[in-house]
Amino acid sequence: MSIFWFIPTHGDSRYLGTGTGARQLDHNYLKQVATAADSLGYEGVLIPTGRSCEDPWVVAASLLPVTQRLKFLVAVRPGLHQPALAARMAATFDRLSGGRLLVNLVTGGSEEELEGDGLFLDHAERYAQSEEFIRIWREILARSHDGESYDFEGKHLQVKGAKLLFPPLQKPYPPVYFGGSSKAAHALAGEQVDTYLTWGEPPAAVAEKIADVRAEAARHGRTVRFGIRLHVIVREREEDAWAAAERLISHVPDEAIEAAQSAFANMDSEGQRRMAALHVGRKGRSRADLEISPNLWAGVGLVRSGAGTALVGSPQQVADRIQEYADLGLDTFVLSGYPHLEEAYYFADLVFPLLPPSIHQRIGAQQSFTRGEAVANLYRPKDAA
Repeated sequence: MSIFWFIPTHGDSRYLGTGTGARQLDHNYLKQVATAADSLGYEGVLIPTGRSCEDPWVVAASLLPVTQRLKFLVAVRPGLHQPALAARMAATFDRLSGGRLLVNLVTGGSEEELEGDGLFLDHAERYAQSEEFIRIWREILARSHDGESYDFEGKHLQVKGAKLLFPPLQKPYPPVYFGGSSKAAHALAGEQVDTYLTWGEPPAAVAEKIADVRAEAARHGRTVRFGIRLHVIVREREEDAWAAAERLISHVPDEAIEAAQSAFANMDSEGQRRMAALHVGRKGRSRADLEISPNLWAGVGLVRSGAGTALVGSPQQVADRIQEYADLGLDTFVLSGYPHLEEAYYFADLVFPLLPPSIHQRIGAQQSFTRGEAVANLYRPKDAA
């Protein structure tokens, strides 16, 4: 099991949908979140992409010197990046980081945003372009270990004699992650990617997506790993966790929710449609209105695009829900919480001890010496007890 955290390059706050409680988003704060994730034992961090975010490659590069083992899941954007340049960037980052790069293939789901970036393709054409992009990217990197070049001519992209003189550290290339809920996305995942990520839908819906992607992969004689993107709100007592969830959305005005949901409705992303559908018929903001499955809360998606659900509860409840997803075949959990610095500590302190031994081994390698505050200035806590 791999547990990842999140670098909030699009902003952070104690409350969603309002400027109240907002954090100053500067490099010092991003370093705090990254070094916390590194020292607490998270395997890696996802750095988001989009026009509301700082550039993920610049941010990831800036965080390399302040971290030791943390892996960086960084986006490539077909249509914005050219595959040969993206391959060169990936190889450079992978070598300089000592093999700490993971690549997130992001096709995009907002036509308005994509057109602002100069990309004028519909949903089907974007996936066709993405298929060509990641094929070229993979081949250039894989062939670089033997000094070979690569030719490709497709509908959207072509290269002739594409070659890397200096290969990545990881072979054949840094692992590729990808998420999407449409049939086209599942087909792409089955054929080309290493790990398929889903947003946090109820377990039955996630199981259906896993089965579909597995079938697509089998058609190509491949296997794919699976992961999930979720927020978390965990406290020692269940009632405190639910109180924190309701506080998180306590300042968001109704107009902000209406504006967000209207914007989501204009996107052509199937995943965003499925996230928005979780709110259908749920008009309030209480736990009863937004708990769509045991301990799975849809409140984040009232105003946030993308991942809109959170696991909420006591440490054991959250660990049980994670195990429930793991039993479906998921082994990668990309988590976040508000504010991201504090919630990284809550989850690590309260839930890591309840997760499988592989998590404890990773934490042990990174935390060689832990202690509580000395008792009476004389005893270690365990000795005093």
